Amino acid sequence: MTAMRNQERPGRHAFWVGLLALGAALLVGGAFAQTVGQNAASRDGVILTLSGPVTPASAQYLEREIRAADAADAELVVIEIDTPGGLVDSMKTIIKAILASETPVATYVSPQGARSASAGLYIMYASHVAAMAPYTNTGAATPVEVGGGGGDGENPFEGEDLFPTQPAETEPAADEDEMASETTADEADATGEAAEGPAPAEEAARPAPALGNEDAMRAKIINDSVAYIRALAEGRGRNADWAERAVREGVSVTANQALELGVVEIIAGDLEDLLDQLDGRVVTTIAGEKTLSTKDLKLTRAEPTFLEQVLNFIANPNVAVILMSLGTTGIIIEMWNPGSIFPGALGALCLILGFYSFQVLPFNWLGVALMGVGVILMTLEAFTPTFGLAGLTGLLAFAGGLFVIFPAGFEVAPAVIGTIVTVCGLFLGMVLVAVVGSRNHGPLIGADAIKKREGYVDEWDGSEGWVIVEGERWRARSDKPLRPGDKIRVIDVDGLVLVVRQAKAGGLLGGLAPSEA
Repeated sequence: MTAMRNQERPGRHAFWVGLLALGAALLVGGAFAQTVGQNAASRDGVILTLSGPVTPASAQYLEREIRAADAADAELVVIEIDTPGGLVDSMKTIIKAILASETPVATYVSPQGARSASAGLYIMYASHVAAMAPYTNTGAATPVEVGGGGGDGENPFEGEDLFPTQPAETEPAADEDEMASETTADEADATGEAAEGPAPAEEAARPAPALGNEDAMRAKIINDSVAYIRALAEGRGRNADWAERAVREGVSVTANQALELGVVEIIAGDLEDLLDQLDGRVVTTIAGEKTLSTKDLKLTRAEPTFLEQVLNFIANPNVAVILMSLGTTGIIIEMWNPGSIFPGALGALCLILGFYSFQVLPFNWLGVALMGVGVILMTLEAFTPTFGLAGLTGLLAFAGGLFVIFPAGFEVAPAVIGTIVTVCGLFLGMVLVAVVGSRNHGPLIGADAIKKREGYVDEWDGSEGWVIVEGERWRARSDKPLRPGDKIRVIDVDGLVLVVRQAKAGGLLGGLAPSEA
């Protein structure tokens, strides 16, 4: 009996050991499956789009989606860029989101023919990986003040670097220059007299030429922009010297030149090519180094909200001038015909949206002034007719303002300008026709007012009868017999009797007049 029990114990021990092993295997398998699931989840990427000016709406969209991708532990965020630049505050919002992201962010200037100018260059320099498609360009990062440029329009840094951020690199002097310098120094030592010209210490201590307030402010803005982009370049290991030239001199480069200069790391024909070149690349995020695994990466495009799309749409220079044109036209029509309601309400709404567009776009005050003068003159033509003189002058001023209101990179399309000018010209033509017609309509009251008016015969007997003219029944006479329903024209007034004759179109239109009951 005891022997049988001793034989059963090893069997029970094996059972429990097997059960524990099975449980451990299930736990390990579950953990492995969870890890695989997490890795599979992290194999997703996000595509964002920066198309058009950098505005608060686009900054809000990019910041939100970068943070969402970071929270979802996405593998990669790709920002497709095609922008002429935009607001500095919006640009910095995007850059801060990129720098704070643990998920690598790659900027890709795409499609072919796109550009990444001004603020777009800063965003590229902030990204962990910068790429461009063929036939694209980048650069031209000189800051432009919203509302027009500062100073007299000249670059205060031309000819002399008034505020150098680092010692300028000079080329080795020629042998003759070195010999001349040594000879001058030797002669000065031998004679005990200083050579002609300031000593090096005195030259270094000499203050820089004073700048006016506007040029000094522009110098501060440019130097701050230079320091900002150099900090981004040094942090990402990109060409800081060229970035400074892009800010100070506004230089631009093609995709191939950018690759040679170390401005970007990749030239890719499309997104698939970009992912192939990114695979295995090591980048440094705020969380440390990370090796990208982009082979067979699933990219999901995140779109902006409807409101962000609307705000981005109206921030387009072409849309901005159309909104301002519609707004001013609606207000003029409302003033010309009070009580219409709809033109005034539509005009006010367009003006509000247009003012938002001008708030986020760099514009020239000369263009605004020309457009304002044009609107005033066209309004004057509508209310105090000058037979087209003021209207034509205002139309030309308005067109000139449209040409110069936005700086390079934000120009209004010629087709848009032509359409706006044509519509305004048609409106002025209608006003001119109405004015000429009002001058030629003849008297509105009295006996002479009814001359040349037309009517029809109501009753007729011999050479006299009754006619209806302008809704009134008059006694009339004629030198020719008439019949009821004939169309007549008033040729004279004799007291209260109209002298009429049959109208030439009486045979054709007589059927339209009411006949005798």
